[in-house]
Formats: sequence, structure tokens, C-alpha cells
Amino acid sequence: MIAPVISSPAIEALAEVVEGTGLVDPRSSGVVLVSGGADSACAAAALVAVCGPESVSGIHVNYGLRLDSDEDERAARALCAKLRIDLHVDRPELGEGNLQAEARDARYAAAERLRGRLGAEWIATGHTRTDIAETMLYRLAVSPGTRPLLGLAPRNGRVIRPLHSVTRAETREIAATASLPFHDDPSNATGRYARNRIRSEVLPVLAEVGSEVERNLAATHAELHEEAELLSGLVGDALDAVGVAPEAVEVDAASVLSMGSGMRRLALRELAERAAMRAVPLNRSRAAAICRLAAKPEGGVVELGGGLEARCESGRIRFGMTGASGAAAPGTSARPDAGDDLAPVRMDVPGRARFGDWELIVEICRDLDAVPGPDVATLDAAALGSQLEVRAWRSGDRIRPLGLGGSKSLQDLFTDRGVPRSERGRVPVVTAGGRVAWVAGVAVSEEFRLGERSSGVAVIRARPAA
Repeated sequence: MIAPVISSPAIEALAEVVEGTGLVDPRSSGVVLVSGGADSACAAAALVAVCGPESVSGIHVNYGLRLDSDEDERAARALCAKLRIDLHVDRPELGEGNLQAEARDARYAAAERLRGRLGAEWIATGHTRTDIAETMLYRLAVSPGTRPLLGLAPRNGRVIRPLHSVTRAETREIAATASLPFHDDPSNATGRYARNRIRSEVLPVLAEVGSEVERNLAATHAELHEEAELLSGLVGDALDAVGVAPEAVEVDAASVLSMGSGMRRLALRELAERAAMRAVPLNRSRAAAICRLAAKPEGGVVELGGGLEARCESGRIRFGMTGASGAAAPGTSARPDAGDDLAPVRMDVPGRARFGDWELIVEICRDLDAVPGPDVATLDAAALGSQLEVRAWRSGDRIRPLGLGGSKSLQDLFTDRGVPRSERGRVPVVTAGGRVAWVAGVAVSEEFRLGERSSGVAVIRARPAA
């Protein structure tokens, strides 16, 4: 610790606490978010005591949302002047969405811009043990699982939070004792925000039940972070053991299904987060939905929100972004098949047509000179008529598959034949007079089969378009 700018035993003691976290190298430089309140005032003063005023810069974000917003800025300016550090003020314009979320994003974005401009190593906030307790209670109420409880990590990339062992009441006492300028935000006392109600109503009641509620929640928070780090290593080992490369976003479905339920969910979440490049709240129900589809021959797609999807097909589970962030609500239902928007096309007999990535050719001959195969159909020319329609399958489509002895919906037929859900909308369906005659590569209709009385043979071929 260097010679203090402010001679205060309270600040010196707090600086020792900050240095003891290991989050700040005394030789490093950084940016501290200065809100105008007591918490951030203490963080700034302690960091100056650890690193020196020449290594610390303050940033204040004035949203202009309250009549007294300028009071916060004045307090921030007075604090930075007393600490002899530069203060940078940002005045962003917020949108009309979630105001608190937008303000948070704007705050961190402004700090990151300043950090990059200065070439500093870290961004510090004044979050305290009290903030951890309030955040954990809030997220327990609104989000399932352990991942949401990991918010306000001691370190998250460039962001550090060195006051986790200090309560809000303690920072206020330290700020007052050391004569640090600060201003109380009156909006913190309103019941408009859920966090304020937790602060004023929930935590006091819990403190009556157990006086160490804040300390216990903070200790639990720290343990969750330690365990999350351990689990991350175990998940990486498990994926490596089944041949998944460190940057891969897909896995053999059988390998995942053979894992225990906890490891299965964590492995899927790891792959999802690699694809999204962000934290993904993949809970037990969504993991179960992915596994259910992965076990089915036809597979399917599970929407995970924010444009992220899990695609199960051909014995593989693959995560990826659809490019339609926010367009679909999160859920576990299968997404409509890709390609359903392909427009139907007409095809003369004889003739040819282009449908999506396929070219179809129909010819008439007297004798059967084509060997039927997956991409070739031989049908009764008279039954087909002079014009066909080629289109994607539709809900309710049915066919009497050759040799089956009954009718079947195309959806069930695709399932039986193991056609991946993502490919179904691109399979050419050839119809004559509104009836399905051939599903390319899948089935020929009994109604259009060649018989002894057929006067001509229609040969239809489907091949990838050049």
C-alpha cells in the first residue's frame, strides 16, 4: 500500500481488505465506477490507497432519469477531486425497454470504452456483501437453477468486485468516518423495484430468523463459484472423453444419453454456451426436451431463446444461432421445419422444374427403361395427367405408400423413414390433381403405381440442382 491520499485508518483497513482479495495488483491500473453513493466512494478510496491516484480513473454515468441526478454527479466530482483522480462522465440515452437492464449495460459499456482508451487492466465496482444477498434472493424468486445465483462474481473478465466481504452499512460508516463525499439515491427507498422490496422488506425479516443471513448468503455464493469452476473442468473432461473438441458445439447423441442426468445437463449447457458465446440458462426441463428429441429417429429442434437452438438429427446434437435473435420465445417445442416457405412450382409432363436445391425431370416412355431407386420413380403416366405440382409437405398430407396396404400421414412417414426434421421441408413432394404421387427419396403412392393396364410409363428423377 502506498502513502494514502486520505489519512484515514478506516480507508487503510479497507485497502488491506481489497489487497487481500488478490483481485488487484498494486502495480496495475484501472477504472472504478463511481455512482455518487457510499459503496463506490469506498471502492474508489481503497483502490487509490492500493494502486495510487495516478493508476485509478473514475467514471460516472449520468442517465438524467431523476430530478436530482446531478446531485449524484456532483458527489462523484467532489469524491474524485478529494482522491486526486480523473473523473470521466458519460450521459447515455436509454431506450424504452427494461430500464434497469439498459442502464446496467450502458454503465459497463462506458467503463469498458474508457478502460480500453486508457489501456487499463480492470474495471472495479462497489458491489458489497449486501448486494450479493439481495441479488441471490431476487434470482431465487425469478429464476430456477444455480447458474443465475452466480451473478456478481468477484471477477468477470475485466470486471472486479473487491468489496464482497464488506456490508453496505459498513461502507456507509467508513465513508462517513473518512469524510468521503457521497449522495443517497432516493429511488433506492421506493417500492417500485423488486430489489428495493427485498432490501426493505425481505432481508429484515430474514435477519430476524437468522442474524447472519447476509454472511451466509455470501458464503454460499462463494462456494457456488468454487464448485462451478470444479464442475467446468469435469464437464470439459467428460466431453473430451467422448471425442468433443474444445471448441466444438455438437456431440454424438448416444454419448450424451449415456451420461448421468447431472453431467448430461451440464455437458449440453457447455455446448450451448460455446455456440452462443454467453451464459445460457439451460435448465433440467430443456435438457430433458433435447434428450427426448435426440432419442427419436426424426429428431427435432428445441428453441433456447435469443436465437439459440439445439438441433437433434441423425444421431447428433448440435447447438447454433439461427440469426433471428429474440424472434422466437424460449421454449421446448419443435420449431417449424426449415424450408416450409419454398413456393410450389408447376411441372409439365414431360418437362422439368426446379424446387429449392432440387431439379426434377419427368419423361414419358412406352417401356420401363429406368430402374427405380431413391431418386427415381416410375409411375402410371395416364394417372399422373399432363401437369404436376412440386411443393413442400403440408400438415395433413397423406399418402398410400406402395406395398403398405393403407394410408399414412407424411409426418408419420418421415418419422418411420428417419428423415431429419430439418430436412423435411426441403423434400420435393410431387402431386397430381391434389393427390400426393411421390415423395422424393421416401415413397411412391399406390394410386399411381404401374399396372398391367398402364399404357405409358412416367419416369420422374430428382437430382441436386447444378
